[in-house]
This record gives sequence, C-alpha cells and structure tokens, in this order.
Amino acid sequence: MSDDRRAPLISVSLAPPVDIFEDSQGVTLWADLPGVTKDRLDLKVHDGNLSIEAEAVVPTPAGLRLQHAEIRQPHFARSFALGVDLDATKIDANLKNGVLKLTIPRRDEARPRRIEVRTD
Repeated sequence: MSDDRRAPLISVSLAPPVDIFEDSQGVTLWADLPGVTKDRLDLKVHDGNLSIEAEAVVPTPAGLRLQHAEIRQPHFARSFALGVDLDATKIDANLKNGVLKLTIPRRDEARPRRIEVRTD
C-alpha cells in the first residue's frame, strides 16, 4: 500500500546540554550547539533572563539524497534566570566548533573583597 502524503513538519525546539561553573568572579556557561553558526545564534538578556536561541544547519553531502530525517534543521532554545549579583551588561560570548561559551561576571559590589585591617 503506497501513500504519497507526507506527514506535516513539526517544529521542535531542543534544549541544548549545558555545563555551568561558578566562582567568586562570576559564572561560565558552556552550551553544546552542534551545527550552529554565528549568524544563526541569537542571545538576549531581558528582565534578568538570558535566552539562547539557535538554528543548526545540517548540510546534505553532495551526490546524496536525504531519505529520512527526524530533525532536518534543529532549533535550540534555552533560558536562564540571572542572579542579581551578575552583571548582564558585561556578558562575553564565544562560539567555536559548535560550543558556546558565555562568561557572566559578578557585579563589582557583589564580588568578595579583602578588607585591610590597620593598626594604630
């Protein structure tokens, strides 16, 4: 029995796996975004929330025809609430080989500081 009707495309967002490290200087977040290029990556901060949205491009090798794909162009989406002690205006982002590294520093006033004690 042959049926030429195709199933409708379903839009699926994948939550990229992340590793988050925190120290006295701030937070470093590593997100796996395979197949994502800089022009298909959208990072936003709004109302204390950081959002990551990206679309991967999975090319079909020359000479081959795609028979079946579960997800043809994966869409990644994930968001995080930022603590008030983090400085969202100084986030540094770097994308290399499908791995996004975000460095989010603490606000100066939230960083631990050493207090000098004088003797009179």
